[in-house]
Amino acid sequence: QVQLVESGGGLVLPGGSLRLSCAASGRISSINAMAWYRQAPGKQRELVARITGGSTNYADSVKGRFTITRDNAKNMVDLQMNSLKPEDTAVYYCNADLVYSDRVGRLNQVNDIWGQGTQVTVSS
Repeated sequence: QVQLVESGGGLVLPGGSLRLSCAASGRISSINAMAWYRQAPGKQRELVARITGGSTNYADSVKGRFTITRDNAKNMVDLQMNSLKPEDTAVYYCNADLVYSDRVGRLNQVNDIWGQGTQVTVSS
């Protein structure tokens, strides 16, 4: 089994910072891409940032404020969020495309594995 576990959410004042972390665990062989999505109440889930290999891409709304980084050795991805705005309030989800080995050692490609989400609230 493979799972993603997020941490680091919370309540922050406008203009403040938070750092989210996501750890992938299980019999992971390789991770092709990791990403952060978010979903605000009444809105669709949207891509915030994605990292694959050495490339990153960001939603226009977070460019220059958020930074996604990855630790390949630890199978982790972080999202540093600065200059937070009330409109950044949402549940943030970690997402990954990866390859894992099953109990008999067969490799399996799995896309769109999701974490359970972590709440980020930006409010005064």
